[in-house]
Parts: sequence; C-alpha cells; structure tokens
Amino acid sequence: MKLIQGKKQAAFNRIFQEFDEVYHEIAVKQGFSDSAFWILYSICELGTGCLQKDICGVTFTSKQTIHSSIRNLEQAGYLKLEEGKGRDKHIFLTEAGEAIVEEKILPILAAENQVFDEMTREEGDELLELSAKYLSILRKNFKELYRDSSKGVNEK
Repeated sequence: MKLIQGKKQAAFNRIFQEFDEVYHEIAVKQGFSDSAFWILYSICELGTGCLQKDICGVTFTSKQTIHSSIRNLEQAGYLKLEEGKGRDKHIFLTEAGEAIVEEKILPILAAENQVFDEMTREEGDELLELSAKYLSILRKNFKELYRDSSKGVNEK
C-alpha cells in the first residue's frame, strides 16, 4: 500500500510538531515537565482558584496527567488546593507559585504577545481564522471517517 501525503499537509505537520518542540524546550529550560508548565501557564489564563477540569479543558491534557502534575506542584510548594463544591478542588498559587509564575511564565506570555504585535492586525486575524477553519474541517473529516466506529474524534 502506498500512502501519499500532500506537500502542504507535510509542511503543516512539521510546523505543528515544531510548535510542540518549542514549548517542550521552554518547559525544560524553565525546569518543568510539559504538564507542569501548561498548568502554571493555564492558571495565568484562567486565574488562580480555577478547577482541574478547567485546566484540562484549555490544555487538552488528560485528567490523570493534570492531577499528577498538580500534586507534584503542590508538593513543590507552588500550589495549594482548597475544597469546592462536591469533589471540586480549587487550585491556588502559593506565594512561591506566584513568584515562579512571575519569573518563568509571564515572560513566555509576553514573548507570545510580541508575536502578534509584530504582525499586522490583519495577519493576526487571518492566522487565527485560517487555523480555526483548518481545525473545523479536520474535525468534520475525521468525524465522517469514524462515523460508524466506536472510536471518535472529540468535538469542541
């Protein structure tokens, strides 16, 4: 069987994988696992006091991975958990957590924001619009591919 991948798709896949590699390198240079980095990053987006399920929702990472990393960050003194409704636990940065976010995560967010500052408004809007369109079409195609299968593709 011969599998043919289009040149544009191959180029897109390389770029996509390179994004993952860039963020992996950032996490390692900051002294974090990928999941710990994304938890702290997500808290910057969601706000301190967010829930584990909120972090899972923005990182697209499994509940088990996030739970384990939250426990590790708690043991390291960066996070504290407080009871919420039912089984929910709110995740708060400790003083040490706030300091580490200030030192290691906020500069990453500033560098990311700088990317859009260096693009024209139209370029930034087009990048977001085309990326969302690609993802929407991809989900539709995979949904059709797996329509009669018990294996599905998450719809967001």
